[in-house]
Amino acid sequence: MSKNPETPVFTISTAATLLGISIPTLRMYEKEGLIVPFKKESNQRLYSQTDLDRIRCIRETINKDKISIAGIKRILSMIPCWDILRCTEQDRINCLAFKEHTNPCWDYNHTTGICGTKNCRECDVYLNFAECSKIKSHFISITLNRNS
Repeated sequence: MSKNPETPVFTISTAATLLGISIPTLRMYEKEGLIVPFKKESNQRLYSQTDLDRIRCIRETINKDKISIAGIKRILSMIPCWDILRCTEQDRINCLAFKEHTNPCWDYNHTTGICGTKNCRECDVYLNFAECSKIKSHFISITLNRNS
């Protein structure tokens, strides 16, 4: 097994077993835009350790914190991807992730700008916010930077 946590190595059935959830649940998270599994040319989904961490965060947020999928999507939509990726003003004008606040940036079909050429699965915004604590830490750092 690869030591790189971003390397997709787990099939959907293995991921479901490791997480203690069903395959349809994983597919629902994908459909809702919460996860972006790697897809082989055969369309077989593969998951990385980072994906499993993200799904654990989602599960904890739903089960422990009682936040709905819509609520999770709203929280993820607040991650300032435009600032993290240093988008130009023109990129922001044309970007639904900047204008709206209902889906995470990786759930939009970006065709132009800085994200038009990126694979969302490999984007820093998607990769760096797989763990619940990292999301909160980023919001804390934004608050502290504004107050200093």
